[in-house]
Amino acid sequence: MVGEAKPNDVIGPWDFASVFLFFPAMQSSSRLLLRPVLQARRRCLATATAGHAHAAHAPAAEPKRTVAAIPLSNIEAQWALLSPDEKTSVAEQLEELQKRDWKLLSSDEKKAAYYVAFGPHGRRTPIHAKGDGFRILLGTTACVGAAGVLFFVIRHRSPAPPQTMSPEWQQAMNERAIEQKMNPITGITSEGYKGTGFVQSK
Repeated sequence: MVGEAKPNDVIGPWDFASVFLFFPAMQSSSRLLLRPVLQARRRCLATATAGHAHAAHAPAAEPKRTVAAIPLSNIEAQWALLSPDEKTSVAEQLEELQKRDWKLLSSDEKKAAYYVAFGPHGRRTPIHAKGDGFRILLGTTACVGAAGVLFFVIRHRSPAPPQTMSPEWQQAMNERAIEQKMNPITGITSEGYKGTGFVQSK
């Protein structure tokens, strides 16, 4: 009959256990399969967020400043007074001029091109300015003179040398050494000795 339950249709306790064991296994396998996809999606979201944040905080590009043309006559005198933008403008102006025939350039343009390329500015600035050699010589002479004056003042005000430094005392030491026959091999009592012995002062 329709509606009657058959013995095979009854769900037993082992069927419930298999259902509860099957679903967690399926969920864990699904997580393992979907993990790379989720990680890639998170990376994309993090990259997009960082890009938007960087674009929001990045300063707007400054418009390029326009610098008026600098006259090239007597560029040596005014080079130190120019700003970095003006120096760049002069260099670009000279670069364009040098693309033309060199014979068509004026004398000021040639001088300006040579000065900007090889002049004493920037890293080629001389270490010593004009007149430093004389000042160095004058300072060295003054220091040596002051040291000499100080030396003579100290020697003049210093006490007399000790008694043992007098020539008479040292000569008496030689006589005493000869009496004692001191160092007969190579010293003052040796044969053919021609040294001064203990005499050191004049």
